[in-house]
Amino acid sequence: MKIKLLLLISIFFVLNSFGQADTLRIMSFNILHGATTKGDFNLDTIAGVINYYKPDLVALQEVDFKTNRAKKYDLPTEIGIRTKMASIFARAMYYDDGEYGEAVLSNLTFIGSENVQLPHQPNSEPRAALVTKVKTKNGNTIQFIGTHLDHLKVNTDRLMQAKAIAKSLGQSNIPTLLVGDLNDGAESETLRILYEHFQKPKIPAANLNTWPADNPRVSLDHILFNMPNRWEVLDYKVVCENYASDHCIVVATLVYHPK
Repeated sequence: MKIKLLLLISIFFVLNSFGQADTLRIMSFNILHGATTKGDFNLDTIAGVINYYKPDLVALQEVDFKTNRAKKYDLPTEIGIRTKMASIFARAMYYDDGEYGEAVLSNLTFIGSENVQLPHQPNSEPRAALVTKVKTKNGNTIQFIGTHLDHLKVNTDRLMQAKAIAKSLGQSNIPTLLVGDLNDGAESETLRILYEHFQKPKIPAANLNTWPADNPRVSLDHILFNMPNRWEVLDYKVVCENYASDHCIVVATLVYHPK
């Protein structure tokens, strides 16, 4: 009888954990391939910034994997160890005797990932979107996409990449966060394409400039989400640390409401 009672209590708590809201802290961080604005190489500083804000999910851009310039380090794994977070890397291209692309760090359980190669012109730098799925503490499944769109002044590649993301990921029936260095402003054509499926938090801080970190003049780094009626924005910060990266770091605290 006692065993049956304990079993019923356990089932009750498991069932009631599903369908509950989750509060998530999200970060976008362009890590300048492990370098700093002073030209040195300091993974502890990068990890220190992440540890200070204690995010649940981080989208990292300009990530090197065993390149010569990164001293042959596997940056996602190294930063993951320093922050005690799980890491996944997505190659955008081979570079400098190694690889270069995106990474996602998570304090939540990964249940899936995909490296989506984005379109580009033949002579342009390849780009990727790292699509991950995580299971939250309350049993909700969240799709978290980290990406870094083309940086060229002419927006041809950037528009192709935004359209590809919108086409392949915009119709998802899973709550989705699209996070990263989109290399375009909130009112740009690039963002207007993405706004067909994703929304930017409607608070003033979400429109603050993010680059360069020492004197931000343009807003390049963004946190977007689908299903806007399911997301509540508690906080949104643009942190211009000006040593760990030439980009300001974006940190948002969001509540996902499954119902």
